[in-house]
Amino acid sequence: MKAVVVYESLWGNTAAIARAIAEGIGSQTRALSTGEAVGEAMAGVDLVVAGAPLIGFRLPADGMRRSIERDPKHAGRPPDLASPSMRAWLAALPKGSGHAAAFETRLKWSPGSATGAIAKGLARLGYRRISQDRRFLVTGTYGPLAAGELERAKAWGAELARLAEGG
Repeated sequence: MKAVVVYESLWGNTAAIARAIAEGIGSQTRALSTGEAVGEAMAGVDLVVAGAPLIGFRLPADGMRRSIERDPKHAGRPPDLASPSMRAWLAALPKGSGHAAAFETRLKWSPGSATGAIAKGLARLGYRRISQDRRFLVTGTYGPLAAGELERAKAWGAELARLAEGG
């Protein structure tokens, strides 16, 4: 089974969760930024797990990312905006036929969802949802991840592998 975990990560928390999910799926699974998950990396994928941070109560849009980049309160911790947004990645992703799952990183009290837009985008492209979306908690804007979240992500990855393989 070819599986990839694709992520948009501004301060490293979503990337850490993506790596843990990939580890749970199996040693051949790669966690790729939206900038890396193109072309051959996505060819023949049986399972796509995609995730992003919840910002402004939704999946970040490109305008929101530009605003974050200019916001002086982030001057000491600039976001990593080198890769495309998850929205842009989904818009450029070719049709597929594999399985899919979506995740987000978020503060516990945050309303809204990033996973809904991700799951809908993957479904429009032909990917079939195999699991309920997952939410992983951060303790502040820049993190760190809440205790136990990496372990939860790894366990979910193992569950996704079983589901994708029909077990």
